[in-house]
Amino acid sequence: MEKAILIGAWTKDKEEWEFNDSLQELEALLNTAGGEKVFELKQKLNEPHPGTYVGKGKLAELKQAVEELKPDLVIFDNELTPVQLRNIEKEIACPVVDRTQLILDIFALHAKTKEGSLQVELAQAVYSLPRLVGMGKEMSRLGGGIGTRGPGETKLEVKRRTFFLKIRELKKELKALEKQRDIQRKARIDRRVPIISLVGYTNSGKSTLLRTLSKDQDIYVANALFATLSPVTRKVFLPSGTQVVMNDTVGFIQGIPHTIIEAFKATLEEIRFSQLLLMVVDASDPRYEAKINASQKVLDEIEVSDIPVLLVFNKCDLLDESKQELIRTQYPDSVLISALKKESLPDLLSGIEARLKREAADKCRLA
Repeated sequence: MEKAILIGAWTKDKEEWEFNDSLQELEALLNTAGGEKVFELKQKLNEPHPGTYVGKGKLAELKQAVEELKPDLVIFDNELTPVQLRNIEKEIACPVVDRTQLILDIFALHAKTKEGSLQVELAQAVYSLPRLVGMGKEMSRLGGGIGTRGPGETKLEVKRRTFFLKIRELKKELKALEKQRDIQRKARIDRRVPIISLVGYTNSGKSTLLRTLSKDQDIYVANALFATLSPVTRKVFLPSGTQVVMNDTVGFIQGIPHTIIEAFKATLEEIRFSQLLLMVVDASDPRYEAKINASQKVLDEIEVSDIPVLLVFNKCDLLDESKQELIRTQYPDSVLISALKKESLPDLLSGIEARLKREAADKCRLA
């Protein structure tokens, strides 16, 4: 297991609790990638240092921690520029990975389909392109650990021109797969089968919910961040016998880099054709409101905020009655369930059916 020092800095535009949440999430990402935290550093900044992101004093503190603890790598919670990355590595004499690179590493671990692998490779290529200059030292350590895995890892050794060609080829392959999905989607639309997409924060239980509702035990489920990368589509039947198509989608995360959203646009495109979105929320998470807001930001960015959303609070078996009542008061139109314990699922299916009927009636009135 690789040992890592985590370091993060927050500026005046972010609250301290948001920063602490983000750093906790970084540790969860590290654990998902197979690493272990040995030390943690924090700094509040007026603005990031252009050359090293953190200030000179904090960098010296980091260097001392590296010398004493001898970690395998240092992980920044902030996205670093190529210049910052090189300067920090040179100063502390230790491999450095930023939040984006760590997320891409997890994506590489979890890519189980051709489309998932292509999307990871594209994201890695786009991320690595501006970092090619001066990467001689880094290239010597590719392929062996956190921040260096995945289908795209060997592409770091090729020149910029080859990178551009590779990015173009990856986009072409993804476009071909997207066309296949377009044909399947058109067939569903022609049959007037409602499409429902499960969206929400990573590890909120979307895959467990789809597996339970579709009665398909082959759907991959894991207690890990970003376990689902490629769209998973299954038939689900509502109480009236109406058939709907339900899509599981890649999970969201706060501050999700634009690089990743762009690479996974084909997957997220499935959401655009939905009649209803089920935003699955981990009700046991103390910061569930922040996770709802982060998920909504991603929906805004991919321009699907006009699609109706039904809030589904999952893992309610972990809450006492008073906390459940608080959620019902805060979000009166939501549904509280436990996908794992199969609790209140009939209420959810009835709620989906009622919402679809209401939206259809509203469209008829507007027509």
